[in-house]
Amino acid sequence: MTKFTMLAGIALSFSLLACGSASTTPAEPQARAGAIQAHLEFLADDLLEGRDTGSRGHEIASAYIAANYKALGLEAYGEDGYYQWMPARQTRLVPNSPTFTLHTNGDDIEIAYPKAFFSGPSATHKEQSVQAELVFVGYGLVSESFGLDDYADLDVDGKIVVMLTGRPADLPSEAAAHLNRIKTELAAERGAVGVITLHTPEREEVRPFEVSLMYQNAPSMRWLKEDGSVFGAFDNLQGGAYLHYEAAEPLFENSEQSLQNILAQLEAGESPTGFALPVSATLTRESVHQEMKSPNVIAVLPGSDPELADEYVVYTAHSDHLGLAQDMSSDNKVNNGALDNASGVAVMLETARMFAEAAANGNGPRRSVMFVALTGEEKGLLGADYFAENPPVPVSQMVANVNLDMPVLLYPFADVVAFGATHSTLGDVVERAAARYDIKSSPDPMPEQAIFTRSDHYMLVTRGIPAVFLMTGFTSQDEDEEGGEVWGQFFAEQYHRPTDDVATLTEVYGGIRYDFGALFAQINFAIGDEIANEDKRPEWLPDSYFGTIFGGDENSPRH
Repeated sequence: MTKFTMLAGIALSFSLLACGSASTTPAEPQARAGAIQAHLEFLADDLLEGRDTGSRGHEIASAYIAANYKALGLEAYGEDGYYQWMPARQTRLVPNSPTFTLHTNGDDIEIAYPKAFFSGPSATHKEQSVQAELVFVGYGLVSESFGLDDYADLDVDGKIVVMLTGRPADLPSEAAAHLNRIKTELAAERGAVGVITLHTPEREEVRPFEVSLMYQNAPSMRWLKEDGSVFGAFDNLQGGAYLHYEAAEPLFENSEQSLQNILAQLEAGESPTGFALPVSATLTRESVHQEMKSPNVIAVLPGSDPELADEYVVYTAHSDHLGLAQDMSSDNKVNNGALDNASGVAVMLETARMFAEAAANGNGPRRSVMFVALTGEEKGLLGADYFAENPPVPVSQMVANVNLDMPVLLYPFADVVAFGATHSTLGDVVERAAARYDIKSSPDPMPEQAIFTRSDHYMLVTRGIPAVFLMTGFTSQDEDEEGGEVWGQFFAEQYHRPTDDVATLTEVYGGIRYDFGALFAQINFAIGDEIANEDKRPEWLPDSYFGTIFGGDENSPRH
């Protein structure tokens, strides 16, 4: 028997323990720490090689998840059994291929690569070259909700736009994060043929240019439509560059404002307005494309109420991670992703078992409950985007999303933080569910991070589905331990590193708290159970920005 077969058998045997072996009641199944441990240890094992999107290791993880769905008697909701295959294109930049030539006053100025600028690969073309006039567009933001239009009175059709990183300081962080994400879309919609993003002194303080440069050679990925074209790509955009402000002075020579004037406005907290620049530029780059596919794994427990069974509570957890580390100097090369996100998938599988047990005891949910193990989260929420764009049931029938991503199970948490709680009635649901187990629901302790826009649920939110995403709070039940410090230490030392593995977490923190993983599952089950059984489906709150732009009628503003 191979090591993999033994490991799969041991883990699956934990997950299939008879319901009668634990203390349960028909009204409330009990989460099991041992099952969560078994799932997590399997998914975070070295044999899965970090579960990179499109890799054999991720497909092993997906097969394990599908096997557990099947053992629970859940119905398959993919087009290939439990699998929904996401076609994708991985792209890499040809080394040293990007060029940036500025044409000004009859002279050609070559901008140094990669010291002064860099560029990512193109998902649409293997070779790109574009020459056009430049237009400065400030931050490049448009929002009817916030009265912003950086393109007002500017003609950028057929032009290359130059935009600042960041956003006005007075914008709410979550809304700002959403608007930052669609900057390229806003430029393309107005006919731009290229985008130059200006790295500012403010950005340098948060993320130095050299740090961003480190990621430029990493492959990127986009999912493909049925016709083979890239979803969300804009054919009119033919070039892009990320430019350090110290090399940007020539762009603004002889213009109505100097670069120093613009930087002074930023320092004063002002938002510069746009204007045409008296220069043009040529941008070129070459990319290598590789086609691949990777599965979302989808199952459903049918609802028991004929009038509500065609509505769905959707649980999501991403099963992918980063694969093998690129650091050749380290002996530990597997990004195991024990907490990111083997822990979330483990909690989701145990939550699915609890719902199946309740149904077997005649106490099944009135609404149907869908469980989705998503791929490509680490590549930009790709699997969630593909699922939301190609849903197995109409999006209008998905009443809520409960997302499970990286619960930090390293201390006995006394509170939870529900991202999304301020946007819909799900906030009250979370508070009631947590209170049942003497756990508090705390406000977001780091709103500047805009975490609500940084995990898979965000893609369902953009389709109008209210969502909530729980993390362990910063308060520990151990008076001698500060939960926030443990949480911060994990992010500083293990997050997105090969040290997010069971052995290291045990050595550094004394072990993963599977008992509190069970408590976390219990709370998340209670959230979904209430949603599934209430007569009324969750609603967006009237003052929610996301409810306004995504959950409103067709006349609502979209930004």
